[in-house]
Amino acid sequence: MKFLIVRFSSIGDIVLTTPVIRALKLQIDNVEIHYCTKQVYHSILEDNPYIDQIHLLENSLFDLIKQLRAEKYDHIIDLHNNLRSFIVKCFVPGKASSLKKLNGLKWLMVNFKINLLPNIHIVDRYLETTRHLGVKKDTQGLDYFIPDKDNVENEWLPETHQKQYVAFAMGGKYATKRLPLNRMIELCDRINKPIILIGGTQDFETGEQIQMFFDKSEASAQYEKSLSELNKKTIIFNGCGKFSINQSASLIKNAHVVFTHDTGMMHIAAAFRKKIFSFWGNTIPLFGMYPYMAPFSVFENNKVDCRPCSKIGFNRCPKGHFKCMNDIDFNFYIP
Repeated sequence: MKFLIVRFSSIGDIVLTTPVIRALKLQIDNVEIHYCTKQVYHSILEDNPYIDQIHLLENSLFDLIKQLRAEKYDHIIDLHNNLRSFIVKCFVPGKASSLKKLNGLKWLMVNFKINLLPNIHIVDRYLETTRHLGVKKDTQGLDYFIPDKDNVENEWLPETHQKQYVAFAMGGKYATKRLPLNRMIELCDRINKPIILIGGTQDFETGEQIQMFFDKSEASAQYEKSLSELNKKTIIFNGCGKFSINQSASLIKNAHVVFTHDTGMMHIAAAFRKKIFSFWGNTIPLFGMYPYMAPFSVFENNKVDCRPCSKIGFNRCPKGHFKCMNDIDFNFYIP
């Protein structure tokens, strides 16, 4: 049988589809798996041994459809269920099954705080699209395969971070899914270990501000003895914008533990079964996208009645106070 899996974006969502890829490949005889996504996300899947071919949306959707029609699929698994994937299903022959979205239930939760959401992870809802094929959930969690060329060598890191470090995936598309700068600094101080900041080019300046705060200088030399006595060990390496997605995944894989917002890197950390400390602002784990089959702790403020204010996020707090992030208690222990 020949399958096409469709998920156009984004990093975390694509990683969350990997149990479906693996289950189809290992549980169905003589199966060929193709995957359709955006060109920008190709590297996430390029080394996945369960995928036989990747088809990329670059410019024209109909050029992509022309390419897909030539493949003659037996079945299309639509794990995105948006307008683009609907068009693909209309023009590419083959039986199709699609993710059942919870947009209505999420809308009720966001706007009226009425919780009718099912207690089921998004991965298990993805897997429901293959149940009629006899595919069953396994216990292997998420997959992430890093090409050899993208493994970050230990000597590439500062000497201060070569023995052990904590990864802080500080990025996030929307401001309301990220801790504000002062709280990130407070978190890094509380971690009290060598830290690598992970994020995109858009996070570089914020990373620089955090690193500068903890940098030792001539001006701070007179205080270093006192800082040593206080057991202050936070040393920052700003990796934001300096590494590719796969290289950032390599840094996460080799980290002692991972601190992260509700972002794609959180799911990559789950694929490596890292201990995860996750911080949630305007979104909530109840939406079903918390770390899958990995040890994790959730930090959120459930005392504000305006949360969740969005299923995605905003560029600023709609209420102006941002209490969902500002009032989170940093109470954790790093083994």
